[in-house]
Amino acid sequence: TFYKMKKFLNKAKDSYKEFQDHTSSGVGSGGGGPASQQPVAQQPNQPVDLGPPASIDVLRYRYHHGTNLGSIFVLEKWLHGSMFPASSKGGSELDAATASLSELGLDAARSKFEQHWANAVSDSDFAWLVNEAKCTSIRLPIGYFTLGPEYCKGTPFEKVSGVYANAWAAVRTLVARARSHGIGVLIDLHALPGGANGDAHSGSGTGKAEFWGSRGNVALVKKVLGAIAGEVRGGMDGVVGIQVVNEAVWGAKHMYEFYEQALETIGSVDARIPVYISDAWDLEKALKWCNGRKRGGCPVVVDTHKYYTFSDKDRAQAPQEIIARIGGELKQLDGKVGNLCDRGEVQVVVGEWSCVLDGKTWSRVSPQEKGNLVTQFGRAQSAVWQQRAGGSYFWTYKMDWMDGGEWGFAEQTKKGNIPPPAYLCLPAHEVRNRLQSASERRKELGDGAKRGHEGYWDGQSPGQKFEHWRYGEGWELGYSDAMKFFAFRGDEGGEGGDRIGCLEIWIRRRLGESGQIGGGVCVGVGAGVSGWGEGF
Repeated sequence: TFYKMKKFLNKAKDSYKEFQDHTSSGVGSGGGGPASQQPVAQQPNQPVDLGPPASIDVLRYRYHHGTNLGSIFVLEKWLHGSMFPASSKGGSELDAATASLSELGLDAARSKFEQHWANAVSDSDFAWLVNEAKCTSIRLPIGYFTLGPEYCKGTPFEKVSGVYANAWAAVRTLVARARSHGIGVLIDLHALPGGANGDAHSGSGTGKAEFWGSRGNVALVKKVLGAIAGEVRGGMDGVVGIQVVNEAVWGAKHMYEFYEQALETIGSVDARIPVYISDAWDLEKALKWCNGRKRGGCPVVVDTHKYYTFSDKDRAQAPQEIIARIGGELKQLDGKVGNLCDRGEVQVVVGEWSCVLDGKTWSRVSPQEKGNLVTQFGRAQSAVWQQRAGGSYFWTYKMDWMDGGEWGFAEQTKKGNIPPPAYLCLPAHEVRNRLQSASERRKELGDGAKRGHEGYWDGQSPGQKFEHWRYGEGWELGYSDAMKFFAFRGDEGGEGGDRIGCLEIWIRRRLGESGQIGGGVCVGVGAGVSGWGEGF
């Protein structure tokens, strides 16, 4: 089996002429710490032939420089007031649908909503997202009602369910159009029956979070998640993941039990689909849960949201004080990433963030300072998310009042306040040059990494027999994968490169496919991914 794996890796080495930049902390290219190497294991090693990452793998596991497309399938009045008739009683999707149905009748109301969905992103918008914003992915909030009338029975949306007869078809069309431009879509089940929180963006605007603890609501959501997973497996190309809840209320009862049920539901359909969960405003607890999970099943990504405008603490600070805090964000990851041999993977994505600060914060500086401080604020956040997270999605892209100010992905991108990773901006010829350089230096780098690893562990435990070849096989695989990700855009006729942003769940994926055992191969894969950056 060793020679079988070696044969594959040598073939991959010859065929891949790519590489990728990875600067995330947690996995280095050197020898690693005490958990990195284990004595010879008694379990059998069962490697299998591994093919290169497929296109959908790159879409799912690369760093996501993305935007939300909020208030399209889950309306919010402050973003799209034009969709709310004067008779609307509130600012939620249900309020807009109820008033529209009452004033216009079913056919006209349905047409109104369908036009809103269809016109959300034009062809020129997609061109701008790709060429100017360097957007890799869209986080698309939907509701349980988006799947159509069958899923509205027995819910507050039953009376307006006819409006959503073609809603899922509109989602499918949008996902397909995004994929044709090289953009992936995270399907975010933003609105749950009963509400995961009490805000209007939960769909019904009751002010209550009644999803939690309701068996009927949980059963309906499991049905919805199973249906979405079936669509993805059935050929809905370009879906980078399914988010099972948005902004769960802090301390939600039985939340992690629900997550296990959701993972089982989606995994029973397709265990390759990444599943995104809400941290419920408690990232430390969510990461601890992930660390303690058993292996196998769908990859898990923790969605955390970062806003600095809503709390009394934020409002009491000047912009400079808030900006100074950004460098310490995501510190909860410290000590929890890098070695997967004895714990569950920990992968974080910042699912929502903005450049908005409260008026009280801005009152502490002169108006003339605001523009420069917004730039500092956006760039500071961008740098941390790109270094520590698997991706980020700015809130949000579309509203009646384009370009959206500090809430606007378009405006902040155009002003240079939220720069994409530099590797996404490389011209095609530079990508090719770097690929060639990394390919030429591959053996030198690999040999050096393996010597360093072996020397470290042989020195730590003289006379102990280690299976150092596991680290070497892992390094070769990681290097090949990193190069394949970097070449993806060029293979599809585009510019720029991609890196493996969701490294924790990618390593877990590769370990599962290879059948490899122990910390050596795990650390080797991560080191190979990191090592490619030294190749140019």
